[in-house]
Amino acid sequence: MQGYIYPNEYELQWSLLIVLYPYLTGLVAGAFILASLERVFNVKEVQPTYRLALLTALAFLIVAPLPLQAHLGHPERSYQIFLTPNTKSAMAMFGFVYAWYLMVVLLLEIWLDYRKDMVQWAQASTGWRRWLYYGLTLGATDLSPRALRFDESAGRWITIIGIPSAFLLHGYVGFIFGSVKANPWWSSVLMPVVFLFSAIVSGIALVLVLYMLTTMFRWQKIDMPCLDKLAQFLFYALVVDASLESLDFIHRLYEAEESIEILGQLVENRLFISLIVLQVLIGTLIPLIALGTTSPALRKGGMFRTPPDLRQLIYLTSAVFVQIGIFSIRWNVVIGGQLFSKSLRGLTVYKVELLGIEGLGMTIALLVLPFAILWAIAKILPPWPESEAVRPAAPQTA
Repeated sequence: MQGYIYPNEYELQWSLLIVLYPYLTGLVAGAFILASLERVFNVKEVQPTYRLALLTALAFLIVAPLPLQAHLGHPERSYQIFLTPNTKSAMAMFGFVYAWYLMVVLLLEIWLDYRKDMVQWAQASTGWRRWLYYGLTLGATDLSPRALRFDESAGRWITIIGIPSAFLLHGYVGFIFGSVKANPWWSSVLMPVVFLFSAIVSGIALVLVLYMLTTMFRWQKIDMPCLDKLAQFLFYALVVDASLESLDFIHRLYEAEESIEILGQLVENRLFISLIVLQVLIGTLIPLIALGTTSPALRKGGMFRTPPDLRQLIYLTSAVFVQIGIFSIRWNVVIGGQLFSKSLRGLTVYKVELLGIEGLGMTIALLVLPFAILWAIAKILPPWPESEAVRPAAPQTA
């Protein structure tokens, strides 16, 4: 054939912002599931991170739809999905899933958990802080044992409802990619499950990093039983996630469809750094080995006697590496699935823009924004036991 080159699809429709979107929603789902371990499954060791995990999920959930809004040509029209809902569109129905998770699940659970503290802070504070906390209580200032028992019971039930809601929030993203039958890189029944477990891994790793950094910056002592339990859950989740990824890869090799050749070229020529180096080596194998050497069984057996300071360094490094690996997974799925022609002939190239609405600068800004929001929320609703953000008013002396 003369006058044509492959691939003909030289322009990628989904850019770096669409890579960021499933990464942010995964952090939300993973952080909420970590918070449910203490409330629902009674894992007392992770109790110091319960509120931090909830506020982290809220901060990242607020920013999660912004990459989609920036990607749209007319983001001001997005409200129309609520006015004219299309039940047959998975993308359109996300707006309702997002509203349910934000308004009914996450905000309500945070309000029930903080209501007692907000009433006490309103009574102990003065000026604008007093009115702020009183407004946040919505007028519910009853601190009787019966009211507090209701808060605890209702919060527990909302957490139970929130677990499948968190699965739905992030699982539908994998459902969208997995249901694209025309794309052999995406079409897989394991795609929603892989997205879910990678979300759990990323959420636990993020809360672990935030807990360590915020504790050190406040000059407080790190709760090592809590940190060990977080690392233990991170290790288990990472094992399951790596197993599912391997199973998906083996299944593709076993099928050996006509697309296997172009997928091999894709991995070898376009995704070698992001897939083999960043995702497999740095994001999976190194954290698995590092966390495995600090497991309680090996420490009790005397095989690896790691002091607390060394374990803290291992946990922090492994969690950072895991974040690199999870972001690489999102990159490999979103960008990698668009790098080969629909005719399965030839590969194209995606070049990241530095500036622009979908460039690297916007992506970095949207990555930093949740941390700024989390900092602001923590100033109002401190997630740690010793409140440094809210100080009771000093009593006046004659």
